[in-house]
Amino acid sequence: MIRALSLAAALALLPVSAAVAQESKTAAEVQLEAAAAAFEQKMEEFGERAEAIQDDDALSETAKGLRVAALWSEYQPHVAAFTTMATQQAGEIANQALAAIDIDAIVAETLAGVAPMVDGMASNSAWAQTDPDQMVTYGLMADYAVGQSMDAIEEVNDAFVAPPAPPVAPAPPAEA
Repeated sequence: MIRALSLAAALALLPVSAAVAQESKTAAEVQLEAAAAAFEQKMEEFGERAEAIQDDDALSETAKGLRVAALWSEYQPHVAAFTTMATQQAGEIANQALAAIDIDAIVAETLAGVAPMVDGMASNSAWAQTDPDQMVTYGLMADYAVGQSMDAIEEVNDAFVAPPAPPVAPAPPAEA
């Protein structure tokens, strides 16, 4: 259960970390990795202690449940602290990734895809007429191209702006 929580936190941060992979790591990435390593160690310690309680045949199931719940309350502040720290660092990593995005390159790439269509319209005599109905068509096509560009920019922004959902702490075991 705890390993799943640790894995979920790591998987939530993986896309952001992969998106800003560089030769040298940023301070936020270094801090996040250090915090993740410390958190993983705490959760392994919790798992070992919880297993020892579960393996104690001298305890009833109710006593085991109570002891694991008490043990969990001891480790819950570590989960909250890691979740807070990971959220802050993920936001900083996302901000750095957004700063590195070349909007001009995105626009140029989008316009390059539209250029053949525009060239085709300009060379076709039926499209080259200044007919009012054709002008409306040109406007619609231009709106479509701009909309495609804006959608591409929004997708990139949405991928980096939305902080990962913090992992949900498991509830203490129920009494039997």
